[in-house]
Amino acid sequence: MYDIHYWPTPNGKKVTILLEELGVPYNVVPVNIGKGDQFTDDFLKINPNNRMPALVDHAPKDGGAPISVFESGAIMMYIAEKEGRFWPQDVRGKYEVTQWVIWQMANQGPKTGERGHFSRVDPKHGDQSYAQRRFNDEVHRMYGVLNNRLYDRRYIAGDDYSIADMISYPWTASWELQGIDLNEFKHFKRWFDEMAARPAVQRGMAVTAGPVEDPATLSPEERERRIKLLYNQRARPAPDA
Repeated sequence: MYDIHYWPTPNGKKVTILLEELGVPYNVVPVNIGKGDQFTDDFLKINPNNRMPALVDHAPKDGGAPISVFESGAIMMYIAEKEGRFWPQDVRGKYEVTQWVIWQMANQGPKTGERGHFSRVDPKHGDQSYAQRRFNDEVHRMYGVLNNRLYDRRYIAGDDYSIADMISYPWTASWELQGIDLNEFKHFKRWFDEMAARPAVQRGMAVTAGPVEDPATLSPEERERRIKLLYNQRARPAPDA
C-alpha cells in the first residue's frame, strides 16, 4: 500500500494521476500546506525539504522496511519502476522519458509557479513588472517547447504514454489563468485534449484532501501566523547532536 502525503496542487496531482492510471491501492494523507502541516517534525522525517508531496511505500519490492520518497518526479519514477509501467527500462526509452521528467521538474513547474507567485504579490512590496514579464514569457516559452515537441509524435516521449505526460499535464490545466491562448499551440492542444479526456487523468485531478477552506473565515491572527510561516523562509537550524 502506498501512502501519498498530499494536497491538491499540480505537484500532488501528478502522482495521483499515475496511481489512478495504474489502478493500484493508495491512501491519501492530507498535508494542508496553507496551515503549515509540511513543517511538522513527522513530515520532515519523510521530506527534509518541507514540501508536498511525499510517498511512503509500505510494501517495497525488497520486502524490507517501508521506503519514503520525496520530490514528485522521484516519486513517479519509483512507482513506475516498481509497477513496471509507464517508464521503460531499456536505456534509450528510459532516458527519453527521464529527460522530460527532469525538464518538468526543473523548468515547467518552477517557472509556472513563479509566474503565479509574482502575479499575486501585494503592491506594498513594490513594482513587480519585470518579474511578471519575465515569468509570463517563460511560461509562454514552455508551451512552445511542448508544442514543438508534439508536432510529430503523439506523446511527449514518443509513441507511448508515459510519466513524462502525466507529470507535465497538471501544470497546464489552468492555461487560461496563465494567459495562454491554446489556439497558438495546436500540437500541444491536441495532446492536452487527449490527456484531459483520459478517465484516470480525470480521477487523479479530482483527488481531494479534505474540505476546501474559505480564507475569509480566518482570523487576522491566523492569517498573520501563516504569512510568517509560509513566506520568505530561511534555513532551519540543524538539530543539536
